[in-house]
Amino acid sequence: MEEKKFDLNSIIGFALIFGIVAFMFYQNQPTPEEIEAKKAEQEQVEASKKTDTTTKTTDFVTQSEAIVVNPQDSVALAGAKSQLGAFAYSASLPSAKDEFTKIENELLSLKVNNRGGYISEALLKTFKTYDSVPVYLIKDGKNASFNLNFGTTDNRILNTKDLFFEPTITKNGDNTILSMKLKVSESKFLEYRYELKPNDYMVDFTIRSQGLQQVINSSQTINLDWKLQSIRHAKSASYENRYTEVVYEYDGDKDDYLGQGEFADDEEEDVSWVAFKQHFFTSVLLTDKPFKKASFTSKNVANSSDLDDKDIKVTKEFSATMPLDLEAGELNYAMDWYYGPTDYRILDDYKRNLDEIVPLGWGIFGIINKYLFIPFFTFLSGFLPYGIAIVVMTIIVRIILSPVTYKSYLSQAKMKVLRPEITEINEKHKDNAMKKQQETMALYGKAGVNPMSGCLPALMQIPVFYALFNFFPSAFQLRQKSFLWADDLSSYDNIAQLPFEIPFYGDHVSLFPILASVAIFIYMTMTTGQTMQTQQPGMPNMKFIMYLSPLMMLFFFNNYASGLSLYYFISNLITIGIMLVIKNVIIDEDKIHAKIQENKKKPKKQGKFQKKMKELMEQAEEQKKQQHKTKKK
Repeated sequence: MEEKKFDLNSIIGFALIFGIVAFMFYQNQPTPEEIEAKKAEQEQVEASKKTDTTTKTTDFVTQSEAIVVNPQDSVALAGAKSQLGAFAYSASLPSAKDEFTKIENELLSLKVNNRGGYISEALLKTFKTYDSVPVYLIKDGKNASFNLNFGTTDNRILNTKDLFFEPTITKNGDNTILSMKLKVSESKFLEYRYELKPNDYMVDFTIRSQGLQQVINSSQTINLDWKLQSIRHAKSASYENRYTEVVYEYDGDKDDYLGQGEFADDEEEDVSWVAFKQHFFTSVLLTDKPFKKASFTSKNVANSSDLDDKDIKVTKEFSATMPLDLEAGELNYAMDWYYGPTDYRILDDYKRNLDEIVPLGWGIFGIINKYLFIPFFTFLSGFLPYGIAIVVMTIIVRIILSPVTYKSYLSQAKMKVLRPEITEINEKHKDNAMKKQQETMALYGKAGVNPMSGCLPALMQIPVFYALFNFFPSAFQLRQKSFLWADDLSSYDNIAQLPFEIPFYGDHVSLFPILASVAIFIYMTMTTGQTMQTQQPGMPNMKFIMYLSPLMMLFFFNNYASGLSLYYFISNLITIGIMLVIKNVIIDEDKIHAKIQENKKKPKKQGKFQKKMKELMEQAEEQKKQQHKTKKK
């Protein structure tokens, strides 16, 4: 038998093998993080055994954060899978981390987050805020959320905002298509599909599911929840907040809004779109198949008194909740997102009643704006600077209304001519109001003067006044357009900053409201001066009104759009000029007096109404005499 010898090579080989094995064991021993994750998983399994199996609700925020922190961690991933249930497949996808996909065109840039599959950033590329910052409607995913909340057949409650979608970008001609899929498997998924067209603020948006009949619990409500905090874009947060609200369309073509109060809520049926409107920018969700029901809320983020704080970043918080219906166990909704300016012309071009988002006034006021002032101002501003366009439009409007001004002033001139005779009647029957009224009306009848003829022309101007009151603050064209000392006709003009704040006035001085107030005072002096001396008992104190109106203009419009104050200033200047021409050139008071005296001589045929009124007054006078005689007896 051969004697065994010492084999150095074998010993070295065994040593190397032992070293390699030891190194592998060392490298693969669990880290402290893995030990903690495994321990947490075991504790969760034990806790789940004690939970009622018929009501399982999972907090996906915790899972998602675990996946985001270390998506390659097999232990944490396994724990997430055990909780995700039907959608566990999505937790193992490469998209299971907080990243986003960007799609954009010439006007709009959108970021869609993997987590939740919704738009986490909406940037309007062609606009800036008052302080030259890009206009974001959604920024960093912090001021908006979009979520589908539904139950599964294994008695879980899922929130899509906490789950991870897989993005895929394709092209359809010039259109960019982004598909975000929340997967059970390659053939079973929930999809959000975005399609962005060139030079368009409208994004086609589809929610659909495939192969989820056995996953989605059809006996439970599927809720779509959309929330948004409106980011401040304007110099005056309080003024911007005045035009920031929820607007929605329901029941075919009806529209309504929640208003601008501290808090408001409402609920409607058959809702076809809901808009979270800011003053000059709007986010809208539209659906081809109306939501059977929708509820809305709107509340101020800050107190009204704090809205002028320079540090205010958001003004209102909106929410909308809409239940979704299944078709053959699947979701299928064709929708649209609009992220863009609150510009009447742009919104109207979509032919989906979105122009109602712009507050142009109700009834006749909105009609005047839509079919008269908007087309006319658009025409003028096409070749004139915006401030000059306002001046030109104001001049033309006042010239068109000058016949009404003439009628009003003519009535005042007639009343002025009759003033001595009316004063005489008042003195003669100062103790007998009924007799005084009878003789005054008889004088008006003989002279051919109608005391109401001066009021009617003024009433005819109210629709124009109110229509323009709505038009100028809503005219997107005026945003950041300068004129004279005003750097933005859609906001207040600031000629002096005060070191303190005056209640109801503000912390600055605007010049256009001051000029408009002076013009209104002069106009009121001219129009009320002729009627104050003939003022009847019980009528409003015209002298008080003459001082109150300019004061209201001064305080109320100090924070309003300078374009509106410019209009009122020019309008009153022109009206004053027209009245001076009427008074000094057109109307001759001597001729009016002669004509009134001539009218008195002519027999005046009374109508049935006048006869009846005369009879009633005579009967009342007779009854008064009888009562007086009875008292004496």
